[in-house]
Amino acid sequence: MKSFSFSSRDLICGLLFIAIGLFFAIQAYGLELGTAFRMGPGYFPLVLAGMLVLLGIIVIIQATQVEHEPMGPIAWRGLLFILPAPILFGLTVRGLGFVPSLFLTGLLAAFASAKMRPGTALLLVGGLTLFSVVVFSYALGLPFRRFGPWLGQ
Repeated sequence: MKSFSFSSRDLICGLLFIAIGLFFAIQAYGLELGTAFRMGPGYFPLVLAGMLVLLGIIVIIQATQVEHEPMGPIAWRGLLFILPAPILFGLTVRGLGFVPSLFLTGLLAAFASAKMRPGTALLLVGGLTLFSVVVFSYALGLPFRRFGPWLGQ
């Protein structure tokens, strides 16, 4: 007979997902929903909130059924490089423009891994930047400045 194990970490995580999902569902409730083809301002937040609640329920169910490993050490290096990356992008995209901001953001995030080497990082970030410019600027035609006023343009 299998012994009952319960992951309190997953229970807390699932409850947190449900609480956040319910909070945003309540916020979106007062907004016009519309339909799937003509979405109102509350449609997308409500759908995402519902998905978050569903994910929380799944996590709680799995907390009772899956045997869990103990949590390892916190990846401080990853946190120190990944978390400030979107903040850097937000602070520099208007001044530097899309291309340099994306390149710097990608470069910062690339070094979250201790295995990343500078040459590899430059190649990956260069490819990411080129791909993003082709997709967002040319293919989708989004109206943003590729290079900003801080660079003298």
